[in-house]
Amino acid sequence: MIGRHKHCIALEDFSREEILEVIDLAVSMKEVLQRPIKKVPSLRGKMVVNLFFEASTRTRSSFETAAKILSADALNWTSSSSSVTKGETLVDTAKNLEAMRPDVLVIRHSAGGAPRLVAEHVGCSVVSAGDGAHEHPSQGLLDCFTLREKLGTLEGKTVAIVGDVSHSRVARSDLHAFPKLGAKVRLCGPPTMMPAGVERLGATVHTDLKEAVDGADAVIMLRIQHERIGDPLIPGTREYSKVWGLNAKKAADWLKPSCVILHPGPINRGVELSPEVADGPRSVILDQVQNGVAVRMAILYLLAGGAGEEARA
Repeated sequence: MIGRHKHCIALEDFSREEILEVIDLAVSMKEVLQRPIKKVPSLRGKMVVNLFFEASTRTRSSFETAAKILSADALNWTSSSSSVTKGETLVDTAKNLEAMRPDVLVIRHSAGGAPRLVAEHVGCSVVSAGDGAHEHPSQGLLDCFTLREKLGTLEGKTVAIVGDVSHSRVARSDLHAFPKLGAKVRLCGPPTMMPAGVERLGATVHTDLKEAVDGADAVIMLRIQHERIGDPLIPGTREYSKVWGLNAKKAADWLKPSCVILHPGPINRGVELSPEVADGPRSVILDQVQNGVAVRMAILYLLAGGAGEEARA
């Protein structure tokens, strides 16, 4: 359990204390990753099923790695090689997999609300690995963890989220989590990629990149979610990059020296980030990847019943 939650589906549902519970435990989990032998028995005998209906590199590999480090058995499932291709429904797929007695189902799906639907029909814990343009809670938690690690605290800090906010499930999870930890959030991007009424969630909205990043402690750059966009919302990627992309000159001229740069991946180099910035000293993108394993270890540990054991045995 994470606080009062059996599942990890949306950070909108999580309190400040519940977010801190995960990222505090992730500190201990990251220590395990630094060991010569990266294996602890905390979830021995437990089973984690990764149920991915969309392509994924970082998230799927991260959950699989997290499960194996904790000594859980991990089953990876993809829709292209399953009975979904024969017309089986999402609920039937989930219930059939649950009959194999997993402890946690990790699900990524193109439809917003799919993990919550599955959670209503199975008895095991469900973790959303991203659903449509709704949320990506484990990414939001690892962003919180990374920012606290790099900035010391999120209290009183300013974070700018730049890009295709409307179609970004990462942006939604971050937007729900950061203010609960005391951070101010600025959103920036083309008006066609900004959700209507988002100011009600406590963020300020900008269309000018220089204005949005001025004085920010961290900048999170988002890619254009081409797979979720129907009609074109921008003239083209070249024009987008000129206005909302971050290159070395803009970073040097507009960002304060201590500002760090994040990206949930995959990066479209030369569009939202130039290679010099993506690979530069401000970038903590690879730190996010490593921290993602630690955070997902914490999530699986808490949901799969590891709370009664020694996390670092």
